[in-house]
Amino acid sequence: MLLKDLSEARGVSGDEGAVREVLIKAVEGLVDEHRVDALGNLICLRRARRPVAEGRWPRTVMVTAHMDEVGLMITGINNDGTLRFGKVGGIDDRVLLSKQVLVGKNAVPGVIGYAPIHLIPPADRSKAPDASKAAIDIGAKDKAGAERLVSLGDYATFATSFEVLDEGGLRTAKGKAFDDRVGCAALVELLREDYAFDVYAVFTAQEEVGLRGARVAAYAAQPDVAFALEGTICDDLPRKKDVSPVTELGKGPALTFMDQSVIADRRLVRLLVDTAERLGIPYQFKRAAAGGTDAGAIHLTREGVPSAVVAVPARYIHAPVSMVSLDDLDHTVQLMKAALHAMEGGLNA
Repeated sequence: MLLKDLSEARGVSGDEGAVREVLIKAVEGLVDEHRVDALGNLICLRRARRPVAEGRWPRTVMVTAHMDEVGLMITGINNDGTLRFGKVGGIDDRVLLSKQVLVGKNAVPGVIGYAPIHLIPPADRSKAPDASKAAIDIGAKDKAGAERLVSLGDYATFATSFEVLDEGGLRTAKGKAFDDRVGCAALVELLREDYAFDVYAVFTAQEEVGLRGARVAAYAAQPDVAFALEGTICDDLPRKKDVSPVTELGKGPALTFMDQSVIADRRLVRLLVDTAERLGIPYQFKRAAAGGTDAGAIHLTREGVPSAVVAVPARYIHAPVSMVSLDDLDHTVQLMKAALHAMEGGLNA
Protein backbone atom coordinates (compact mmCIF):
# COMPACT_ATOMS: atom_id res chain seq x y z
CA MET A 1 0.00 0.00 0.00
CA LEU A 2 1.53 3.30 -1.11
CA LEU A 3 0.28 5.25 1.91
CA LYS A 4 1.92 2.73 4.25
CA ASP A 5 5.25 2.99 2.42
CA LEU A 6 5.08 6.78 2.49
CA SER A 7 4.05 6.98 6.14
CA GLU A 8 6.82 4.68 7.33
CA ALA A 9 9.52 6.35 5.22
CA ARG A 10 11.66 8.74 7.26
CA GLY A 11 11.79 12.27 5.90
CA VAL A 12 12.20 15.23 8.24
CA SER A 13 12.51 18.62 6.50
CA GLY A 14 15.81 18.75 4.62
CA ASP A 15 16.19 14.96 4.64
CA GLU A 16 13.40 13.83 2.32
CA GLY A 17 15.47 11.35 0.30
CA ALA A 18 13.79 8.15 1.52
CA VAL A 19 10.33 9.53 0.78
CA ARG A 20 11.48 10.76 -2.60
CA GLU A 21 12.73 7.28 -3.54
CA VAL A 22 9.33 5.78 -2.74
CA LEU A 23 7.68 8.37 -4.95
CA ILE A 24 10.11 7.98 -7.85
CA LYS A 25 9.17 4.30 -8.00
CA ALA A 26 5.47 5.12 -7.65
CA VAL A 27 5.39 7.55 -10.60
CA GLU A 28 7.39 5.31 -12.93
CA GLY A 29 5.43 4.94 -16.15
CA LEU A 30 2.97 7.68 -15.14
CA VAL A 31 5.00 10.77 -16.09
CA ASP A 32 6.88 11.89 -19.17
CA GLU A 33 9.81 13.22 -17.20
CA HIS A 34 10.94 13.81 -13.67
CA ARG A 35 13.89 15.45 -12.00
CA VAL A 36 15.14 16.40 -8.57
CA ASP A 37 16.09 20.05 -8.16
CA ALA A 38 18.79 21.59 -5.98
CA LEU A 39 16.47 21.90 -2.97
CA GLY A 40 15.30 18.28 -3.17
CA ASN A 41 11.90 18.76 -4.81
CA LEU A 42 10.75 15.91 -7.05
CA ILE A 43 9.33 17.68 -10.12
CA CYS A 44 7.26 15.44 -12.41
CA LEU A 45 5.66 16.42 -15.71
CA ARG A 46 2.73 14.65 -17.34
CA ARG A 47 2.21 16.34 -20.69
CA ALA A 48 -1.17 17.10 -22.22
CA ARG A 49 -2.55 14.02 -23.96
CA ARG A 50 -4.92 15.98 -26.18
CA PRO A 51 -4.35 19.16 -28.23
CA VAL A 52 -4.91 22.33 -26.25
CA ALA A 53 -7.22 24.73 -28.07
CA GLU A 54 -5.73 28.07 -29.01
CA GLY A 55 -6.31 30.62 -26.29
CA ARG A 56 -7.53 28.06 -23.76
CA TRP A 57 -6.55 28.79 -20.17
CA PRO A 58 -5.02 27.23 -18.15
CA ARG A 59 -2.36 25.50 -20.23
CA THR A 60 -0.15 24.44 -17.32
CA VAL A 61 -1.41 23.28 -13.92
CA MET A 62 0.80 22.65 -10.90
CA VAL A 63 -0.31 20.29 -8.12
CA THR A 64 1.89 19.90 -5.06
CA ALA A 65 2.16 17.76 -1.95
CA HIS A 66 5.04 18.07 0.47
CA MET A 67 7.30 15.14 1.30
CA ASP A 68 8.74 16.38 4.58
CA GLU A 69 7.52 15.74 8.10
CA VAL A 70 8.17 17.41 11.43
CA GLY A 71 10.86 15.80 13.56
CA LEU A 72 14.03 16.40 15.54
CA MET A 73 17.69 17.16 14.92
CA ILE A 74 20.55 16.12 17.21
CA THR A 75 22.27 19.24 18.56
CA GLY A 76 24.50 17.79 21.27
CA ILE A 77 25.76 14.64 22.96
CA ASN A 78 25.91 14.61 26.76
CA ASN A 79 28.65 12.95 28.80
CA ASP A 80 26.17 10.28 29.92
CA GLY A 81 25.49 9.30 26.29
CA THR A 82 22.09 10.93 25.95
CA LEU A 83 21.35 13.24 23.04
CA ARG A 84 20.21 16.84 23.06
CA PHE A 85 17.86 17.81 20.25
CA GLY A 86 16.04 20.65 18.58
CA LYS A 87 12.64 20.57 16.92
CA VAL A 88 12.35 20.73 13.13
CA GLY A 89 8.94 22.19 12.34
CA GLY A 90 6.08 22.88 14.71
CA ILE A 91 5.83 20.28 17.48
CA ASP A 92 4.12 20.72 20.84
CA ASP A 93 6.50 19.76 23.67
CA ARG A 94 3.68 17.84 25.34
CA VAL A 95 3.58 15.16 22.62
CA LEU A 96 7.31 14.40 22.75
CA LEU A 97 7.98 12.95 26.16
CA SER A 98 8.56 9.18 26.47
CA LYS A 99 8.08 8.68 22.73
CA GLN A 100 10.17 6.23 20.72
CA VAL A 101 12.34 7.65 17.94
CA LEU A 102 14.79 6.48 15.29
CA VAL A 103 18.01 8.46 15.01
CA GLY A 104 20.31 8.97 12.03
CA LYS A 105 20.71 7.07 8.79
CA ASN A 106 21.13 3.79 10.68
CA ALA A 107 17.79 4.29 12.46
CA VAL A 108 19.26 3.92 15.94
CA PRO A 109 16.33 3.34 18.31
CA GLY A 110 15.89 5.69 21.24
CA VAL A 111 13.41 7.09 23.74
CA ILE A 112 12.82 10.72 24.61
CA GLY A 113 13.47 10.52 28.32
CA TYR A 114 12.02 12.77 31.01
CA ALA A 115 11.84 12.69 34.77
CA PRO A 116 9.18 10.27 36.14
CA ILE A 117 6.28 11.73 38.07
CA HIS A 118 7.86 10.66 41.38
CA LEU A 119 10.70 13.15 40.83
CA ILE A 120 8.58 16.09 39.71
CA PRO A 121 7.48 18.44 42.52
CA PRO A 122 3.68 18.34 42.95
CA ALA A 123 3.44 22.05 42.12
CA ASP A 124 5.06 21.42 38.72
CA ARG A 125 3.04 18.37 37.65
CA SER A 126 0.23 20.41 36.12
CA LYS A 127 2.60 22.59 34.12
CA ALA A 128 3.37 21.98 30.47
CA PRO A 129 6.64 20.02 30.18
CA ASP A 130 9.72 21.68 28.75
CA ALA A 131 11.25 19.48 26.06
CA SER A 132 14.51 21.40 26.28
CA LYS A 133 15.06 19.57 29.57
CA ALA A 134 14.53 16.19 27.92
CA ALA A 135 17.07 14.08 26.06
CA ILE A 136 17.04 11.09 23.73
CA ASP A 137 18.28 7.93 25.41
CA ILE A 138 19.79 5.44 22.93
CA GLY A 139 21.18 3.17 25.63
CA ALA A 140 24.77 4.37 25.21
CA LYS A 141 27.09 3.99 28.20
CA ASP A 142 28.76 7.36 27.72
CA LYS A 143 29.50 10.11 25.21
CA ALA A 144 32.06 8.03 23.33
CA GLY A 145 29.58 5.19 22.97
CA ALA A 146 26.92 7.52 21.63
CA GLU A 147 29.35 9.12 19.18
CA ARG A 148 29.96 5.72 17.61
CA LEU A 149 26.26 5.53 16.74
CA VAL A 150 25.14 9.07 15.94
CA SER A 151 26.56 12.43 14.90
CA LEU A 152 25.60 16.04 15.46
CA GLY A 153 23.10 17.11 12.81
CA ASP A 154 21.53 13.66 12.53
CA TYR A 155 17.75 13.65 12.21
CA ALA A 156 15.37 11.77 14.49
CA THR A 157 11.92 10.60 13.42
CA PHE A 158 9.09 9.11 15.42
CA ALA A 159 9.11 5.30 15.42
CA THR A 160 5.51 4.76 14.36
CA SER A 161 4.13 1.87 12.32
CA PHE A 162 1.26 2.20 9.86
CA GLU A 163 -1.94 0.27 10.47
CA VAL A 164 -5.40 0.17 8.91
CA LEU A 165 -8.17 0.28 11.51
CA ASP A 166 -11.36 -1.02 9.93
CA GLU A 167 -13.64 -1.02 12.94
CA GLY A 168 -17.32 -0.57 12.20
CA GLY A 169 -16.66 0.20 8.55
CA LEU A 170 -14.98 3.54 9.26
CA ARG A 171 -11.91 2.68 7.12
CA THR A 172 -9.40 4.67 9.12
CA ALA A 173 -5.64 4.35 9.26
CA LYS A 174 -3.07 5.40 11.82
CA GLY A 175 0.54 6.26 11.19
CA LYS A 176 3.03 9.09 11.23
CA ALA A 177 3.53 11.98 8.82
CA PHE A 178 0.05 11.96 7.29
CA ASP A 179 0.80 15.67 6.98
CA ASP A 180 1.51 15.38 4.13
CA ARG A 181 2.02 11.81 2.96
CA VAL A 182 -1.74 11.59 2.32
CA GLY A 183 -1.31 14.43 -0.15
CA CYS A 184 1.61 12.63 -1.78
CA ALA A 185 -0.46 9.45 -2.15
CA ALA A 186 -3.34 11.41 -3.67
CA LEU A 187 -1.06 13.21 -6.11
CA VAL A 188 0.33 9.94 -7.46
CA GLU A 189 -3.22 8.82 -8.23
CA LEU A 190 -3.94 12.00 -10.19
CA LEU A 191 -1.15 11.06 -12.58
CA ARG A 192 -3.09 8.03 -13.81
CA GLU A 193 -5.41 10.32 -15.81
CA ASP A 194 -4.97 12.03 -19.19
CA TYR A 195 -5.51 15.79 -19.25
CA ALA A 196 -5.75 18.46 -21.92
CA PHE A 197 -3.02 20.55 -20.29
CA ASP A 198 0.42 19.92 -18.89
CA VAL A 199 0.38 18.85 -15.25
CA TYR A 200 3.38 19.48 -13.06
CA ALA A 201 3.12 17.15 -10.08
CA VAL A 202 5.61 18.46 -7.55
CA PHE A 203 6.49 16.61 -4.36
CA THR A 204 8.01 19.44 -2.39
CA ALA A 205 10.76 19.65 0.22
CA GLN A 206 10.98 21.74 3.39
CA GLU A 207 7.34 22.81 3.61
CA GLU A 208 7.26 22.44 7.39
CA VAL A 209 10.06 24.97 7.87
CA GLY A 210 8.78 27.73 5.62
CA LEU A 211 7.22 26.51 2.34
CA ARG A 212 10.69 26.60 0.80
CA GLY A 213 10.52 23.88 -1.82
CA ALA A 214 7.25 25.09 -3.33
CA ARG A 215 8.61 28.58 -3.90
CA VAL A 216 11.57 27.26 -5.89
CA ALA A 217 9.51 24.72 -7.84
CA ALA A 218 6.89 27.26 -8.87
CA TYR A 219 9.53 29.31 -10.66
CA ALA A 220 10.59 26.19 -12.55
CA ALA A 221 7.08 25.05 -13.51
CA GLN A 222 5.65 28.52 -14.25
CA PRO A 223 2.05 27.31 -13.82
CA ASP A 224 -1.11 29.17 -14.77
CA VAL A 225 -2.94 27.79 -11.72
CA ALA A 226 -1.95 25.63 -8.77
CA PHE A 227 -3.45 23.30 -6.19
CA ALA A 228 -1.83 22.21 -2.94
CA LEU A 229 -2.86 18.81 -1.59
CA GLU A 230 -2.52 18.65 2.18
CA GLY A 231 -3.18 16.76 5.37
CA THR A 232 -4.90 19.27 7.62
CA ILE A 233 -6.09 19.77 11.19
CA CYS A 234 -8.97 17.56 12.31
CA ASP A 235 -10.26 18.18 15.83
CA ASP A 236 -13.64 16.51 15.75
CA LEU A 237 -13.35 14.70 19.07
CA PRO A 238 -15.85 15.74 21.78
CA ARG A 239 -15.34 19.19 23.26
CA LYS A 240 -17.80 21.94 24.04
CA LYS A 241 -21.05 21.37 22.17
CA ASP A 242 -21.13 24.90 20.77
CA VAL A 243 -17.65 24.74 19.25
CA SER A 244 -17.43 23.74 15.59
CA PRO A 245 -14.47 21.53 14.68
CA VAL A 246 -11.96 22.74 12.10
CA THR A 247 -12.67 19.62 10.03
CA GLU A 248 -14.29 16.24 10.67
CA LEU A 249 -13.05 12.76 9.82
CA GLY A 250 -15.11 10.95 7.20
CA LYS A 251 -16.87 14.07 5.87
CA GLY A 252 -14.75 14.36 2.73
CA PRO A 253 -11.88 16.58 1.59
CA ALA A 254 -11.57 19.99 3.23
CA LEU A 255 -11.55 23.10 1.05
CA THR A 256 -9.83 26.24 2.29
CA PHE A 257 -11.08 29.80 1.84
CA MET A 258 -8.13 31.29 3.69
CA ASP A 259 -5.25 30.32 5.95
CA GLN A 260 -2.25 32.21 7.30
CA SER A 261 -0.40 31.94 4.00
CA VAL A 262 -2.99 32.33 1.23
CA ILE A 263 -6.48 33.48 0.33
CA ALA A 264 -7.69 30.80 -2.07
CA ASP A 265 -8.68 31.89 -5.56
CA ARG A 266 -12.48 32.00 -5.56
CA ARG A 267 -12.73 30.66 -9.13
CA LEU A 268 -10.88 27.52 -8.07
CA VAL A 269 -12.93 27.15 -4.90
CA ARG A 270 -16.12 27.52 -6.95
CA LEU A 271 -14.83 24.93 -9.42
CA LEU A 272 -14.18 22.46 -6.60
CA VAL A 273 -17.57 23.05 -4.96
CA ASP A 274 -19.50 22.84 -8.24
CA THR A 275 -17.66 19.64 -9.17
CA ALA A 276 -18.33 18.02 -5.80
CA GLU A 277 -22.01 19.00 -5.89
CA ARG A 278 -22.46 17.77 -9.46
CA LEU A 279 -20.92 14.36 -8.74
CA GLY A 280 -22.17 13.91 -5.18
CA ILE A 281 -18.67 13.83 -3.71
CA PRO A 282 -18.70 14.71 0.01
CA TYR A 283 -16.68 17.79 0.96
CA GLN A 284 -16.35 20.26 3.80
CA PHE A 285 -14.81 23.65 4.46
CA LYS A 286 -11.88 24.14 6.80
CA ARG A 287 -13.35 26.29 9.55
CA ALA A 288 -10.22 28.01 10.81
CA ALA A 289 -7.62 30.23 9.15
CA ALA A 290 -4.77 28.38 10.83
CA GLY A 291 -1.52 27.08 9.38
CA GLY A 292 0.00 27.53 5.96
CA THR A 293 0.51 25.44 2.83
CA ASP A 294 2.57 25.29 -0.34
CA ALA A 295 -0.09 27.46 -1.96
CA GLY A 296 1.11 30.32 0.21
CA ALA A 297 4.47 30.33 -1.56
CA ILE A 298 3.25 29.41 -5.03
CA HIS A 299 0.64 32.16 -5.36
CA LEU A 300 3.29 34.84 -4.78
CA THR A 301 5.70 33.72 -7.51
CA ARG A 302 6.24 35.57 -10.78
CA GLU A 303 3.19 37.72 -11.57
CA GLY A 304 1.05 35.69 -9.15
CA VAL A 305 -0.53 32.25 -9.52
CA PRO A 306 -4.21 31.58 -8.72
CA SER A 307 -4.06 28.83 -6.10
CA ALA A 308 -6.30 26.67 -3.93
CA VAL A 309 -5.91 24.03 -1.22
CA VAL A 310 -7.61 20.63 -0.96
CA ALA A 311 -6.84 18.70 2.21
CA VAL A 312 -7.45 15.34 3.82
CA PRO A 313 -8.47 15.83 7.48
CA ALA A 314 -6.04 14.15 9.89
CA ARG A 315 -6.35 13.88 13.65
CA TYR A 316 -3.29 14.64 15.80
CA ILE A 317 -1.03 16.06 13.08
CA HIS A 318 2.50 17.16 14.00
CA ALA A 319 2.60 14.39 16.58
CA PRO A 320 4.10 10.87 16.73
CA VAL A 321 0.90 9.31 15.37
CA SER A 322 -2.07 10.65 13.43
CA MET A 323 -5.26 9.21 11.98
CA VAL A 324 -7.07 9.63 8.66
CA SER A 325 -10.14 8.29 6.91
CA LEU A 326 -9.26 6.29 3.81
CA ASP A 327 -12.64 7.32 2.42
CA ASP A 328 -11.60 10.97 2.72
CA LEU A 329 -8.42 10.16 0.80
CA ASP A 330 -10.39 8.38 -1.94
CA HIS A 331 -12.85 11.27 -2.20
CA THR A 332 -9.98 13.76 -2.42
CA VAL A 333 -8.60 11.89 -5.41
CA GLN A 334 -12.06 11.70 -7.03
CA LEU A 335 -12.68 15.41 -6.53
CA MET A 336 -9.30 16.52 -7.84
CA LYS A 337 -9.47 14.30 -10.94
CA ALA A 338 -12.94 15.58 -11.78
CA ALA A 339 -12.02 19.22 -11.10
CA LEU A 340 -8.96 19.01 -13.33
CA HIS A 341 -11.05 17.54 -16.13
CA ALA A 342 -13.67 20.26 -15.60
CA MET A 343 -10.95 22.86 -16.20
CA GLU A 344 -10.17 21.42 -19.62
CA GLY A 345 -12.87 23.58 -21.17
CA GLY A 346 -11.30 26.66 -19.66
CA LEU A 347 -11.58 28.37 -16.29
CA ASN A 348 -14.27 31.02 -16.07
CA ALA A 349 -13.44 34.41 -14.65
